[in-house]
Amino acid sequence: MKIITLVENTEGAKGCGAEHGLSLYVETEKHRLLMDTGASSLFLQNAQILGVDLEKVDTVILSHGHFDHGGGILTFAKVNPQAKIWLQKSAFGDFYSQPKGQEGHYIGLDPAIRGLEQLVFAGDVCRIDEELTVFSAIGTAWPLPPTNHALKEKGPEGTVQEDFRHEQCLVIREQGKAVLFSGCAHHGMLNILDRYKALFQEEPDVVISGFHMMKKRGYEDRDVRFITETAAELNKTRPIYYTGHCTGEVPYQMMKEIMGDKIRYLHTGDELTV
Repeated sequence: MKIITLVENTEGAKGCGAEHGLSLYVETEKHRLLMDTGASSLFLQNAQILGVDLEKVDTVILSHGHFDHGGGILTFAKVNPQAKIWLQKSAFGDFYSQPKGQEGHYIGLDPAIRGLEQLVFAGDVCRIDEELTVFSAIGTAWPLPPTNHALKEKGPEGTVQEDFRHEQCLVIREQGKAVLFSGCAHHGMLNILDRYKALFQEEPDVVISGFHMMKKRGYEDRDVRFITETAAELNKTRPIYYTGHCTGEVPYQMMKEIMGDKIRYLHTGDELTV
């Protein structure tokens, strides 16, 4: 399985542009797929630099309904109108980022995406084929990232805290290995792992995900506690973790001190073979 980071917040070594967003290209024996499309058309430019032919992609998985993961969908659909785009129906919510004391701004998907004929709405568990499974309905037994508090949804009863029901994860099984992909792990990676283990009765071999720990301003005690406690629990598990995007470089270094080689960073342009 080959995984290429088309878009991430930091620049890699191959001359690709970076932005606040995430897009991963994955090649398996049966599929050419995208996990998310970043915040803009940058993923397309980077794909050309990296030699990735997006016209050959057959499947797109949207991890959740925020612009920094689905902002490139309309661009992709112009290049490739055949590939199925799997998402949760709730991904079209009216989502906002509204930090305390600040005016909120829209972070949801472009409404025009609704008109694409290639959309497929996933259920709680969708086994696409013997390689690909998508799941949602993630629990909340473990604490959620404190950075979630700024994320709101507008609805008939006003503005409420997001519940992230639109978040879904991808599992790829190939040659006896299982790789778990998440976009931002808004539910917290420990809750996602619990859901995975309930479905598959085992742990994955590799996890690729942002951890939604990044802040523009200083980290409070609760932030540091969440970061370090999450890292300590993940360090007890079997998978190797690859992260980036919304994890943030400061939280990554905190986690790295605890997890060592069990956690690694994927920059824009990086290639990984599993």
